[in-house]
Amino acid sequence: MTDDPFQCRCVLCHDYGDRDEADRADLAMIENVQQHGWHVVMVPEDEAGPGFAYTIGLAHSHGAPELAMFGLDIHVMHRILNRLGGKSAAGAVLAGGQMHHDVVDGHQVALKQVDLRWYRTFFGWAIGFYRRPPFPVLQVAWPDADDRFHWEEQAEEKHRKSQPQLWLPPSEHPVGIWTTEL
Repeated sequence: MTDDPFQCRCVLCHDYGDRDEADRADLAMIENVQQHGWHVVMVPEDEAGPGFAYTIGLAHSHGAPELAMFGLDIHVMHRILNRLGGKSAAGAVLAGGQMHHDVVDGHQVALKQVDLRWYRTFFGWAIGFYRRPPFPVLQVAWPDADDRFHWEEQAEEKHRKSQPQLWLPPSEHPVGIWTTEL
């Protein structure tokens, strides 16, 4: 989480006068947040780039950071995000700089605080739910088969390109697939 306490401004905590405009996808997301504490948005890989997934509702339900993951099969990322969401729901404090060894069989993941300037690029549904940043988001980074992360020089080029480095401001991010829309 950030240094400032999070004050939820989501569509469940405040009536913005547009609840009757929610479509089926919005209603499913809201129902998942109400029933399970969070929802996972899955964006499949396409010709523009790798897929990604992120949570909506952890900040509302548990005062915890939302989680985002990139570059794996969306269903695999969904399971990993649910495992981390479950840890948060059980009282674990998730924060940037942490390593977690118990969410991916045989490998660790690293949590990194996402720079606010990336939110509009990747987290549109979360902005719609919370109505405006800031809400905390952590990137869940996964290693290659040799347990090297994508920011490490020793990592294979393919792995380095599979995930963005959202803790960097967009202007400092290496040019590539993740920055082509900026």
